[in-house]
Amino acid sequence: MNVSVLSFGFKYGVPLDLDLLFDVRFLENPNYEADLQPLTGNDPEVGAFIERDPSFAPFLSHLFPLVDFLLPQYAQRGRERLTIAFGCTGGRHRSVYVAQRLVAHLRDDPRWSVTYAARDVELV
Repeated sequence: MNVSVLSFGFKYGVPLDLDLLFDVRFLENPNYEADLQPLTGNDPEVGAFIERDPSFAPFLSHLFPLVDFLLPQYAQRGRERLTIAFGCTGGRHRSVYVAQRLVAHLRDDPRWSVTYAARDVELV
C-alpha cells in the first residue's frame, strides 16, 4: 500500500483527500523562539526543541502503535493508497518534524511504500 505522509499549516487551510489527520498544535511552538523561527522542522535545533516538550514522547508512544494497527486494517480492505496528515499553525516546525518521525518509523516496514511532502514549509 502507498502511504503518503503530509505536513501542512492550518492557517493555509486543511488539505483535501486525507484519510487520517493529526493536529500537533498541542506541542510547544518553536515559532515563538527567535532563534528557531526562521528554521523548519528539518533543522536539528527545532527537533530538539520539540522533543523537550513533555507531551511529545507520550504522543509518539500512542501514534506509532495506532498507525501500526490501522495500516494493515486499511490494506486488508483493499486500500491501495492512504494519506496521513499532520497540521500545525504554519506548517513549518511541529508538523514537519512529527511527520518525518512517522515516515522514519513506517519506512522500516516493507509492506508500505512511503512518501512525504511538506506542503507549507516554505511559506511564511
